[in-house]
Amino acid sequence: MTSMASKLTKENLEQIAEYMAGKFPVLRQRSRSTSRSIDVEIEIRERVVRVEEELKNVQVSIRDLIIHIEKRFEQVDKRFEQVDKRFEQVDKRFEQVDKRFEDVDRRFTMMMWFTGLGLTITTAFITGAMVMLK
Repeated sequence: MTSMASKLTKENLEQIAEYMAGKFPVLRQRSRSTSRSIDVEIEIRERVVRVEEELKNVQVSIRDLIIHIEKRFEQVDKRFEQVDKRFEQVDKRFEQVDKRFEDVDRRFTMMMWFTGLGLTITTAFITGAMVMLK
């Protein structure tokens, strides 16, 4: 028994190839694959070069951004230091106000004692005078 491939002539095989290429365009592209693969390789290399250049640009941009962010952080740190100094000044003022209130409280307490003592002495004097006058 002879195989089916041996019975087909070159003309039959070409007809089959044309039919298949018509139905499946991918098969037509394979015939041009050797020249196309070189074009694809060149295109890929060009893309790689463009990607590398863009990566360099991105790296420079990131470096510039980091420098800018560091400067901004330094400014923020200086501002926080200023705010801390201001809070310290406010704390000192509050301490001064507290000290003044303590001084006023002592004076008021002393005044109340003297007023109470004065009223006690006055009451004792008036009571003693009334007792002597009777």
